[in-house]
Amino acid sequence: MPNEVTSPNKYKQAALAARESGDYQAIVDLIPYAGLIGIKVYDMGIHPTFIMPANKDNIGNPMLPAIHGGVIGGLMETSAALHLLMTMDSIAMPKIIDFSLDYLRAGRHTDTYASCQVWRQGSRVANVAITAWQTDPAQPIAVARAHFLLVQE
Repeated sequence: MPNEVTSPNKYKQAALAARESGDYQAIVDLIPYAGLIGIKVYDMGIHPTFIMPANKDNIGNPMLPAIHGGVIGGLMETSAALHLLMTMDSIAMPKIIDFSLDYLRAGRHTDTYASCQVWRQGSRVANVAITAWQTDPAQPIAVARAHFLLVQE
């Protein structure tokens, strides 16, 4: 029997409610990994921005201390999927096809932000660019490109 939190009906209800209210945090809260690393939706204008607050459990190198690279990648991939969900007509979660990530500098133990830009969205596939930064969007800690399969309802 499906878990109540992850059941398709509960997810669809949350997605429809979020679309009506404009508050997408309820959808983020339904994704277990997003909850584990602490992703929050932070509206900074036209496009949603995602924030991962500083959390000692996300540290991969305690000597610096620096965020684990996999956590940064997880933040970026999850943010891209959520960004598509927030901006497309469907309420079905897009499925990742491929993901390419470039680490530019160490992610220090501080709040980390991610923003996305859809380069191309067709009827079946979307290409998304993701940027992660900490103190200044002009100095990203990582950039990524992702391709998603857009699931039709």
